[in-house]
Amino acid sequence: MALEQRADLRLTQKLALTPQLQLQLKLLQLPQLELSQYIQLELMENPMLELDEDLENIQEKEQTVEESDEPLAVDKLEKIMIDDYFTERADDGRDLGYFNPGIEEKPSFELFYSTTDDLWQHLLWQLRLSKAPDKIRVVAEMVIGNIDEDGYLKATEEEIAKMSETDIESVKKAIEVVQGFDPAGVGARNLKECLILQIRALGLENTIIKSVIEEYLDDIKKKKYEHIARKLAISIDEVLKAVKIIEKLEPRPGRNFSKTMVNVPVPDVYVNKVEGQYQIILNDEGIPKLRLNKLYRQLFTEKQLQTQERKYLKEKFKNAVEFLKSLEQRNKTIYRVTESLLKFQKDFFDKGVSYLRPLNLRDVAGELGLHESTISRVTSNKYLACDHGIFNFKFFFSNALSSNQGNVSTTLVKELIQNIINEEKAENPLSDKEIAEILQKRGIDIARRTVAKYREELKIPPKPLRKLKKY
Repeated sequence: MALEQRADLRLTQKLALTPQLQLQLKLLQLPQLELSQYIQLELMENPMLELDEDLENIQEKEQTVEESDEPLAVDKLEKIMIDDYFTERADDGRDLGYFNPGIEEKPSFELFYSTTDDLWQHLLWQLRLSKAPDKIRVVAEMVIGNIDEDGYLKATEEEIAKMSETDIESVKKAIEVVQGFDPAGVGARNLKECLILQIRALGLENTIIKSVIEEYLDDIKKKKYEHIARKLAISIDEVLKAVKIIEKLEPRPGRNFSKTMVNVPVPDVYVNKVEGQYQIILNDEGIPKLRLNKLYRQLFTEKQLQTQERKYLKEKFKNAVEFLKSLEQRNKTIYRVTESLLKFQKDFFDKGVSYLRPLNLRDVAGELGLHESTISRVTSNKYLACDHGIFNFKFFFSNALSSNQGNVSTTLVKELIQNIINEEKAENPLSDKEIAEILQKRGIDIARRTVAKYREELKIPPKPLRKLKKY
């Protein structure tokens, strides 16, 4: 068969994220402390930005600098910044908390530190250094955003695929990339997978230890070593050696990234009730306030500027405007999501945790006209402070269980399980079946295995270990 070269046209569709949109998405998922660090870095790199000690100065219109013979006119960029950007904050009748002096007597910034942030930043740093394809990197960021403070992945492959608008195979590859990061065991879906990832990192995956972890974790808890030895056709000494190694593994790989002296996360949003109405204030404490550098903008009028210098200044000017607009868009989106939570969870804010209702990302996304992935970014690693305490945004999202009063939130059910166990007698703790029966008497339809699942998520040991107080 003869080979030939020819030119032809093909129509294809590709999803391309503009640099502006990429910046908006990046800023949107940054929690409070990382945002402050990112702004400081941008401030150092872009001479067109400067600290603004008086926020009102930002809104003052400045004299337009004319530039006639360049394709990207400075006066056009100024029009974008002045007419579009700075008026956006008031075009819906609201004053965002980011530009508000804030509530009185806010807790000192030094008292706060989000333990999740260190692990999250550590994983993103490794992702930036990895050689994963760009498509997998995007999905891997979504995976990292859904890892809790203990290092466990809390979203399913299907949920991540839907949020990132990609296929399951790409999600699996992204999870595999993250699971290869330090600390060993991070990104696991359960304890068993966490331990297997750690022995893989130790080069012990092809040993008897893996079989013990995969099949006999419950027997290890009950010290049924003879049973394990018999089933695996090995000696008890071999079982004990495997158990000794397993006991040295870390069931919470994110633990070492927490700050023991810190017990309160940094709230990203404050929700206060004032005269019967709720007020939303975005926490801007510790966040540098920026404006365009007036001195550098005046350099455009200098006649002796060379072409390369002028080009450099224009690029930095454009980047500065886009950065300020992206910051504003981040704050508006967080504000709107908080506003939506106030609507859906009003009973919670009025009466407390017992009135938390089932809610999913789709509900909020549908009401705001945003994509579920956007809501996921907003709610990852961010906290809300209200009269009832400080809560992770994800606390407000949960599935439903049926009850005599209708559907109840699984978060509420977990709270009830925690309270029941707190009140049990130490010498005679309750079994999962007994807890299920108590909840059923309260009108909540729940199975024993569901109680066991929620108990494990709450990191509460089973009945035998609670009786021996080994936790």
